[in-house]
Amino acid sequence: MTLLNALEGEEYLIKSIFTDDEEMDDFLFSLGCYAGEPITVISHIKGGCVVSIKDGRYTIDNALAEAIIIG
Repeated sequence: MTLLNALEGEEYLIKSIFTDDEEMDDFLFSLGCYAGEPITVISHIKGGCVVSIKDGRYTIDNALAEAIIIG
């Protein structure tokens, strides 16, 4: 399941991230978004979603949300 399918307010663990863009991988890692970390979708918005990772809230677009596999 990807972040696009996640229920708002539920905490999930990131299983993996599938992207061919090394710069995007580095960006996500700097946010604390990597396999094994908990992530919560705060809300789904047009074009993406707002997520909570560690102590921060971030807006992630649909393409990136599809690349983040959760479970």
